[in-house]
Amino acid sequence: MPLNAKAIYPAENPDFVPFASRRSVVHSTNGIVACTQPLAAAAGQRILREGGNAADAAVAVAAALNMTEPSSTGIGGDMFCLFYNAKTKKISALNGSGRYSGNGSLEKIRKALNLAPDAGGSIPMTSVHAVTVPGAAAGWVDTVEKFGSGKLSLEQILTPAIELGEEGFPVSELASFFWSESEHLIRNASPNFREMLKDDPKAKDGVRYPRPGEIMKNPTLARTFRTLAAEGKKGFYEGRIGQALAKVVQDLGGFLTLDDLKHHAETGSQEVDAISLKFKGQNVVEKQTPGTDGTPNEGVEVWEHPPNGQGIVALMALGILEELELAGKIPKFTQEQHNSAEYLHAVIESLRIAFADASWWVTDPDVEKVPSQGLISRPYLAERAKLFNPDKASDILDHGSPAHNHCDTVYFAVTDKEGNGISFINSNYGGFGTCIIPEGCGFTLQNRGANFSLKEGHPNVLAPRKRPYHTIIPAMITNPSDGSLHSVYGVMGGFMQPQGHVQVLLNMLAFNYNPQAALDSPRICIGAGMPEVGKVLDRSVYVEEGISDEAVEGLKKLGHQVTVLKGWKRGMFGRGQVIRCHYEDGKIVYSAGSDLRGDGMAIPV
Repeated sequence: MPLNAKAIYPAENPDFVPFASRRSVVHSTNGIVACTQPLAAAAGQRILREGGNAADAAVAVAAALNMTEPSSTGIGGDMFCLFYNAKTKKISALNGSGRYSGNGSLEKIRKALNLAPDAGGSIPMTSVHAVTVPGAAAGWVDTVEKFGSGKLSLEQILTPAIELGEEGFPVSELASFFWSESEHLIRNASPNFREMLKDDPKAKDGVRYPRPGEIMKNPTLARTFRTLAAEGKKGFYEGRIGQALAKVVQDLGGFLTLDDLKHHAETGSQEVDAISLKFKGQNVVEKQTPGTDGTPNEGVEVWEHPPNGQGIVALMALGILEELELAGKIPKFTQEQHNSAEYLHAVIESLRIAFADASWWVTDPDVEKVPSQGLISRPYLAERAKLFNPDKASDILDHGSPAHNHCDTVYFAVTDKEGNGISFINSNYGGFGTCIIPEGCGFTLQNRGANFSLKEGHPNVLAPRKRPYHTIIPAMITNPSDGSLHSVYGVMGGFMQPQGHVQVLLNMLAFNYNPQAALDSPRICIGAGMPEVGKVLDRSVYVEEGISDEAVEGLKKLGHQVTVLKGWKRGMFGRGQVIRCHYEDGKIVYSAGSDLRGDGMAIPV
């Protein structure tokens, strides 16, 4: 079902003016890079121009973002990606998340944290015990090997980021702000804090956070990238870097060992089957442009990375919304009802139901059975939709059983002239992660282990060599009739991510917003950014400034505990990217938007 330009710029209702974005959509026929940092986007653009494909460019962007925006991402964290192959029209998923130490156990963690034997809860975000094996390095290598063009070496792909670290780069506004917020955490986390702060003889210990526009260098991270480029996974996980990583964790009382790192180097990233939901709610069917060949609109197919990622939350919420529509429990929302109290209530409650299941079921599928297909089956979604009450906010929900028995991340999207697309996400988890820096390496270690449950019997309970519930999720949309690529998109930000996926998708498909407007439109967030997934299940709703006072009051009357966020606090609503596809004169045209909540932009090739 190829789309034409009307799908990007609809004119069915010329009297209706959709959300007025302050940025224009960026168009190209040769590919686009959309990310949160202009220098990182330029790195990806450079690789595309040198003959690399979308996957090659994505790794270049990931490395450059590590250099320019380390408050969100890095090689000390994890990555997931979805890759669309234009020749086969198939989507491949790569799980680049690391596992817990083989020496770690629930009993040891409880003892280290002075917790009672029957205590639940989670590991503190700044604790060394929150460190899991960094999966990003292996993920970058595997992305290039599995999906890359084969025309460029890893050294060529990492060169733009290496140059940024060795020659220096001007720091962006938001990156500087997040750096300043975490300076005290970086100082206190490890003795190697100077490696990721700016030299200043007048500052405490001769270093401080970099201010906007100041030149920042990170030669130690550049050296790490050079090692990875020359020696591959073994160079990162078994050589100088791995030894420094294991040493700093053990010096601080953690359990991670060189054997854990070697194990990850040997096993590498895991190719898994992406999960999807065909979505054709009434709004989508009626308002989307039919195929150019006159075939009826079949809706879209939304793709997510499977558990241990939380992408299944977005699919479940969309499926529940569709079931509510079919059952007549929610109306066919008009364009004028966008972000109304009635519409937002339906989105909020659908997400709450989905999160209630995810907080129990999402974990490492290699250790526990995760019923992914059951959770997104139509009969199960119809049953869960019965929990929706149009007149009031739900009480705290429990999970169902389909078997019937300020968190920070970077998301970016890349497409190339061949029609390939990659949806890529890389994260430290919370800010700079644990802020712990291995000596001579120039990056911080993630705190993803904070997402384990410490409650015995819980599917996501901490265990040796286990992967935790993961918040980072890339997404894609295809056209069911012919498998063509519709959109590459995602929204970063802890538990905000599936919520952003749902809202941005509906902005585009149900309300006909162009990619930039779909991102810029004000969003809501239920309890996101919290270190425990269970905290998204209460009645707290964060509302971004720009949503009407009438809608806010309407949500309060329904029983939601509403807080309106303004200014810097709007970071809770995530930062997304969208590249949408349509076809003109036999050519694919990419139309991209980049979230105004970030420093970034979409750059055409």
